[in-house]
Amino acid sequence: MKLIDATDLDYQTLNETLRTEGDDCTVSGCLGQRFIAAGMGKRTIMIKGTPGNALGAYLNGAEIIVDGNTQDAVGDTMNAGKIIVHGNIGDAAGYAMRGGTILVRGNAGYRAGIHMKEYREKVPVMVIGGRTGSFLGEYQAGGKIIVLGLHTDGKCIVGNFPCTGMHGGKMYLRGDCTALPFPNQVSASLASRDDMEEIRDYITEYCDLFGYHPEELMNSPFTVITPDSKTPYKQMYVAN
Repeated sequence: MKLIDATDLDYQTLNETLRTEGDDCTVSGCLGQRFIAAGMGKRTIMIKGTPGNALGAYLNGAEIIVDGNTQDAVGDTMNAGKIIVHGNIGDAAGYAMRGGTILVRGNAGYRAGIHMKEYREKVPVMVIGGRTGSFLGEYQAGGKIIVLGLHTDGKCIVGNFPCTGMHGGKMYLRGDCTALPFPNQVSASLASRDDMEEIRDYITEYCDLFGYHPEELMNSPFTVITPDSKTPYKQMYVAN
């Protein structure tokens, strides 16, 4: 695997170097460079440090592994591939994500999964190990968001206003979260056995990556949230 030292490279030079190399790479000394691996196809890029905004934007099959935290807009409009973050992730992760998988060991900021969507076999998935900020799954139109709530220090698993405008896809929150103030256009219930089977492989992958036991998590109750209206925006903006 080719080693690229990004200590003295601006984001344009780093991205040009990655494209010129064309093979699997390890990037060391990363500190805020933007758009890393944007649009890249099948290859593996390991990053040591903190990549800047829009890591893996429009990703099209590559695997990105971050040994640290990330900034905002990770996986913006990604189409395929995988992003693995061994720390925390910033705001708007998975914005308009339409395929692939994002797995985050720690917490996520605001608006994770905003405008996620799916089409036929393209079903994006985001697994967040800790807790999330406000507006989780805002305007979610497809895909799966799984929040495990590990090591939250007693804080709520999600911030304010989860699922605002949600009109597709599913969200899974570990624990009984049915009493949270979800908007009127969604339904929240304890996950069934069939619901849990839908996410078993993703939880197993998360545990294999980050050193947890799948059955311990799978044996916990989960809350599943789904949209229950074909006109969610009417409920938001029109008085009954």
